[in-house]
Amino acid sequence: MTGQPRVFLVDDHGMFRAGVRAELGPAVDVVGEAATVAEAVTSILTLRPDVVLLDVHMPDGGGQAVLEAVRTVAPEVRFLALSVSDAAEDVIGLIRAGARGYVTKTISSADLADAVRRVADGDAVFSPRLAGFVLDAFTQRPETVVRDPELDLLTNREREVLRLLARGYAYKEIASELFIAVKTVETHVSSVLRKLQMSNRYELSRWAADRRLI
Repeated sequence: MTGQPRVFLVDDHGMFRAGVRAELGPAVDVVGEAATVAEAVTSILTLRPDVVLLDVHMPDGGGQAVLEAVRTVAPEVRFLALSVSDAAEDVIGLIRAGARGYVTKTISSADLADAVRRVADGDAVFSPRLAGFVLDAFTQRPETVVRDPELDLLTNREREVLRLLARGYAYKEIASELFIAVKTVETHVSSVLRKLQMSNRYELSRWAADRRLI
């Protein structure tokens, strides 16, 4: 496409949206932003941006709910997931729902701007490690859905906390990464321990590693 792509930001953290807007700078034209699914759907259908930068996990339904509501009415709008999560189930779920790409929040400003332009031009864009998940999902029995009863007990936010905890992050680092309070991290960890009937973070780390969640 010629000119700057028109971009809409969807993330439930205002500080993060402001940071993305500042980092993208003059590379794109940020035409709007939203913190909730309902607000995002209404604004996207009104503004019809070229690309929606979409967070995966939000309290009221998440990025997939936004994508599914918009694509039936405005199929020309393209979606690029921008998430802290690099879990295979999140990546595959968004791509199956119709996203054109998936990158993690560790991406550099220049690479994010490039990813937005490429998605606007019709390309599919993935962080290198995530591309393998997509290839595996669509080439090896794509109709198969693997369920994990224990994993299904956890909320999306609890999975994010667990994944970072298993990688060795301290509570304060997890809070910073997810834009939540340390006290909230502690609450999520206690909930995960209770649901999985474990007593400490080391057991959780082994459990997460066995399921390739790290």
